[in-house]
Amino acid sequence: MIAHRISRLGASLLLLLINVFCFASPVIAAEEEQDQLKLASESAILMDARTGIVLVQKNAEKQQFPASITKIVTGIVAIENESVLSNVVTVSKEARREDGTRIYLAEGEQVTLDKLLFGMLMNSGNDAATAIAEYIDGSKAKFAERMNAFVKEKAGAEHTNFVNPSGLPDKAQVTTALDMARISRYAMQNETFRKIVATKKMPWVGQEWTSSLINHNQLLKDYDGATGIKNGYTEASGFTLVGSAKRGDMELIGVLLKSPSKSAVYSDMRNLLDFGFEHFELKQLLSANQAYPFESAEPAEFITREPIWTVVPKGETPSVSVNVQGEVIVQSSMGLVTAGIMEPVKPELPVVALSAPAAEPEQVPEMSSAASVQLEKQEPSGSTNLTIFLTWLGLIVYLAILAYIRFNRKKRERSRGL
Repeated sequence: MIAHRISRLGASLLLLLINVFCFASPVIAAEEEQDQLKLASESAILMDARTGIVLVQKNAEKQQFPASITKIVTGIVAIENESVLSNVVTVSKEARREDGTRIYLAEGEQVTLDKLLFGMLMNSGNDAATAIAEYIDGSKAKFAERMNAFVKEKAGAEHTNFVNPSGLPDKAQVTTALDMARISRYAMQNETFRKIVATKKMPWVGQEWTSSLINHNQLLKDYDGATGIKNGYTEASGFTLVGSAKRGDMELIGVLLKSPSKSAVYSDMRNLLDFGFEHFELKQLLSANQAYPFESAEPAEFITREPIWTVVPKGETPSVSVNVQGEVIVQSSMGLVTAGIMEPVKPELPVVALSAPAAEPEQVPEMSSAASVQLEKQEPSGSTNLTIFLTWLGLIVYLAILAYIRFNRKKRERSRGL
């Protein structure tokens, strides 16, 4: 048992070394494949909605002005903050006189919060955004503080700052494509939010304006499987767009910032989403209540409570291993990706099965000798340990060479702007 645990510790150290030497990253589109995209937008990202794995990126951590995609944050903050969306909001003078796109709210008009959310997310009403912010926190400035805390705590956004709820120009209001993808992924897990951003048309009867709200997101009109989310534009930001689409079990989220034209931003988004659906597929690695070690007489050490998924290039079978912290490590041509974390087994917790992880349901993935350590079923001998040590040493030298080659490739990639 001691030798088994030493072997497992060695396996984890090897995975760490592979991760360091290979500069492993969840950004996996091959260099030559990304070149096919030729995106006009200055910043771009494509993320799998279920796993959060980044498939394509271009200047994804460069700060840009968000424009009206800011309203994604205003919307999800309001939905999660207010349990009763039928509550009535009284429109202030400031909201009535807000600049930019409006749904023509009247001062003193009383509108339900859910109606304001539709007006803001579908028709991009800046007056609706201000009315929502004032209802929740009394002022736009206070609500912006809530927005900033929310995106950091809930979505892990580290390079985003909001000073208003609508996206009106302000040099201090900035975000990144990566942050907006994380925020949008979080928001799309809320069914109320999903319903609003997927609504194409709805009647509007207001005190000063009677019409139909038409969702400004053109993807909903003509992109197969489109599920949302929000577009934006100011002179300073250029055209911005967060788009999402689902085909089969896989949903993708794309973010484009600072695009030169409306036609360019939608063309980029269609190409980005097409690229994702064409080149990648979602795979279930582990089912709920699956235990580790896989297919072993050893006592179970970790167990899954929810299914664990990953995304890989189409046609690939990833290698899967579990380190001493219970992290599920996936190796493919993408590099190394942490797909999830298994819970330590407690005596009172039931263990359903001891079985190998499946690349697809009912299938067992192949374990690559270069990327995943073979799970030992017997106590290793001294000669076996020496062989393992020499094998690791050889792998480290080999991977260092690969790392040098990959580093040079990344330098060339950055010089081309991708």
